[in-house]
Amino acid sequence: MKRALLVLLPLALLLAACQRETGPDPLKLTGKMFVFNYRLAYATYLVTLEKTQPLKEGSIVRAEFENPAGGAPLTLERKLFASLPRVVLESPDVTCVKKNHPYRVSIRVLGPDGEQLQSLETQVTSSLDQDILPAKPLVIGPAYEKNPAVFKDGKAPAHFETATCTG
Repeated sequence: MKRALLVLLPLALLLAACQRETGPDPLKLTGKMFVFNYRLAYATYLVTLEKTQPLKEGSIVRAEFENPAGGAPLTLERKLFASLPRVVLESPDVTCVKKNHPYRVSIRVLGPDGEQLQSLETQVTSSLDQDILPAKPLVIGPAYEKNPAVFKDGKAPAHFETATCTG
């Protein structure tokens, strides 16, 4: 029995030394929030991830964001680049975001062969309702000119119309 222990103990120590310190997951969640762009009158999810280990060229990340307006989740796919240490995922525009309501986000990391390397589930909660946004963008075009649909004759309205839930 002692002899078996003497043989197995060094083997166990060797195997323990070979394990990765960061664990098996290649990405770590580092941030999540809703972004409200007041000037352009839209809201999006923003999720940031940091690489904890190298990924093979051709790996991708797929994200599904709960649609606050209801219906099918909003999807996003991004190629992962070996030279970039962080991954930023910004959803398509969303409507009907409610304050203090947790919305589900699912993230999958896939290798170049399509094999799932990691799966993450999280929730994003807004501290604001979407009705803080204007109903129409305040600016338009590449030079951010005043939107004539909002600024009649170049003058600001006495009261800005706010976004409503269309979902």
